[in-house]
Parts: sequence; structure tokens; C-alpha cells
Amino acid sequence: MEKLNNLLERAASPLKAYANCLLKIGLGTSFFLHGYGKLPISEGFVGWLTSKGISSASVVAPLIAWGEILAGLGILLGGLIGTKAAILGNVVTRLSGGAIGIIMIGAILIAHSDWGFFFGERGAVLFASEQLFLLLLGVYFAIRGND
Repeated sequence: MEKLNNLLERAASPLKAYANCLLKIGLGTSFFLHGYGKLPISEGFVGWLTSKGISSASVVAPLIAWGEILAGLGILLGGLIGTKAAILGNVVTRLSGGAIGIIMIGAILIAHSDWGFFFGERGAVLFASEQLFLLLLGVYFAIRGND
């Protein structure tokens, strides 16, 4: 087992510096595409938000789309900015991660409320795996920044 671990460590070692970058690419791209896919804002999206009890849905809908786009870009660009301006890049990454966390809490409570928190139409599930994954990655970067 130790030999296998050592072999895997030698193979992974040169790539460790890129691990956070890979997570940022996945999270940033996913969030950007989720937001971009909502543009232009459709009456269907506004109607769906209204059906979920969101007041002023015509105002909230573009805020959601642009929030996702900007948070995704912030995650992607925060690391790049950090190569030249470490503090600014860190702040951009942390704010974007926090925004993703907030957006995902809203998405889980509103868009996926039928999935429940150990209850709901889909039975005993915590959340959809993608939503939980995005929430946790956002919180991770809010806490960690570019470190």
C-alpha cells in the first residue's frame, strides 16, 4: 500500500499547484454558463419565479442571471488577478465565492425546495448533488480565497 501511495504521490506532486485552479475553472465556468443561459430573461423564468412566491420577479430574474455570470467570472478572474495583485485577487475570489454561496442557498431553498432537507417529494435526500457541490465550492473559496 505504501508503494502505491508513493507512486501516486510522485505522479500527483507536479500537479498539486494546479488543484485549486481546476476547481476554479469548473466552478467559474459552471456558474457563468448557468447565468448566461438565463439571458435574455424569458417570461417563462419570470413566471416560474412568481410561482415560487418571489415578489418583483421581473427585477429578481436579471439579478439572478447577472449574479451568476459575475460570480462565475469573479472566480475565474480572481486567480488571474492574484498573479499580479495578490490582495485584490484574493478579495475578488472571496467575494465571488460568497456570492455563489448565497445564490446557491437561494437556489436550494427556492428552486429545489421539493428535494427537501431529509423530506420532500424526492424522499430522504439532503440536496441535489450538483447544488450541494456548488454551494460548498463557493463557501470553500469564500473562506480560502486564492490560497
